[in-house]
Amino acid sequence: MTEQELLKGLIIKAQSGFFTVETERGPIVSKVRGILLKERKNTDPVAIGDRVTISLVEIQQNDVVSVEGVIEEVQPRARAFTRQAPSPGGRTSTEQIDREQVIIANPDQIVFVFSCAEPEPSFRMLDRFLVIAEHAEIPVLICANKVDLVKRGDEILEHFGLYNDFGYPVIFTSATGGKGIGKLRKALEGKISALTGPSGAGKTSLLNAIQPGLGLAVRSISQATGEGRHTTVAPELFFIGKGSYVADTPGVRAIGLYNIEPSEIDGYFRDILPYIHQCRFKDCRHETEPGCAVLQAVDAGDIYYDRYESYLKLRAEVEEIYYRC
Repeated sequence: MTEQELLKGLIIKAQSGFFTVETERGPIVSKVRGILLKERKNTDPVAIGDRVTISLVEIQQNDVVSVEGVIEEVQPRARAFTRQAPSPGGRTSTEQIDREQVIIANPDQIVFVFSCAEPEPSFRMLDRFLVIAEHAEIPVLICANKVDLVKRGDEILEHFGLYNDFGYPVIFTSATGGKGIGKLRKALEGKISALTGPSGAGKTSLLNAIQPGLGLAVRSISQATGEGRHTTVAPELFFIGKGSYVADTPGVRAIGLYNIEPSEIDGYFRDILPYIHQCRFKDCRHETEPGCAVLQAVDAGDIYYDRYESYLKLRAEVEEIYYRC
């Protein structure tokens, strides 16, 4: 194998063990070298967003010669948006496996899309997503969509505004009215972004507003069950110009926290973090302990009570997983 036979590229699609790699020669469908599968048993060895090196192999079939790639090397990931791999027994199974599923590797940012109405936003779900992003050190953008369905000064808008106070940029958009679309498009420019959020938040409409037809392309690789659960069949990055890629991510109802210890949870809440080192006890759980600065801040209204409740529920969930494994 010579140096000239190696190409570097970006994985833009994954489907049934095959990966489409965008290279200087265009997209090349590639397989993974077997040794890579053995080296990374507790995670997906290859995922969309990975930077890889491939070799080229000529395939001849019925006098037709085609070129196929073989992924020889995966560059170290700067970051990854992951979740606890789903149980092999399905959603109702209690069996737990210690393995992560990589939703997207090396994203420049994660865009959490929630609707202001129809359906009403689940801020508890948003808090869960933020903890995962904080753990992975991935920049976050919050998109509050369907703003046209609520009135100015509505409590929902104020609630979204709190996250801006925590340091998370919030863009208010309306895919139908065009509000905030230019600002969102600008925020995606030159970046690899992953969009995720609950079903019905309007991601497809937003994508169409950003680039006509893009939402239809995303939808063509997705299916909706009778329960309305969005399941991506083939994860894919879509090029939207100016060095920008966007991915619509799967399984938002089933994103479990992976490789996070209970004692870390409070540090992933930006509004709670400033108080944890003021507690009397270093191992304070912020529940009933005397001298707890977090509880004092909650009582004083300096920490929003719903955010504190999110912390308690996520900590309890992580403790159950942590001590069961």
